[in-house]
Amino acid sequence: MGMSVTISEAAADGRTAEQILKLQYLCYQSEAELYGDYSIEPLTQSLDSIKAELEAGSVLVARLGEEVVASVRGTVDAAGTARIGKLIVHPRMQRHGLGGRLLHAIELRLGEGGSAKRFELFSGHRSESNLQLYRKHGYTPVDTRRVDDRLTVVTLSKDVEAGAYVTSA
Repeated sequence: MGMSVTISEAAADGRTAEQILKLQYLCYQSEAELYGDYSIEPLTQSLDSIKAELEAGSVLVARLGEEVVASVRGTVDAAGTARIGKLIVHPRMQRHGLGGRLLHAIELRLGEGGSAKRFELFSGHRSESNLQLYRKHGYTPVDTRRVDDRLTVVTLSKDVEAGAYVTSA
């Protein structure tokens, strides 16, 4: 590649939200096709909803130059469960380790200050490449929930390693 990919906190502005929305729409086409359902939330989410997520939680983006080529979102609840979602990587950037880098970066961000006790994420049962990535990074299945005839959601989690995400002052 001529340029390197940089990972940073997403700016809470309209341009970044638009780039994430367009990338999300592109990335979730294959998921919609896999499950035969084009009404999934990532394909129907509004721009205003993404702007609200930029304001409320941790959203990281990976950029190649000025272009957002990957993104991930996360929040930590009062019980210390860090929920990671919508890890997306542009199709032309997949299978080069970017998803793993972004997953690690959001874990670091959500684990700062010791507020996260465990990480949790989910994927559809047919999304084998996603499940494989999560297993490779230490996640194990903890629950399955059948949504309908086409979809079973697999929830995976891993505990925060003691001291692994503590930053020095």
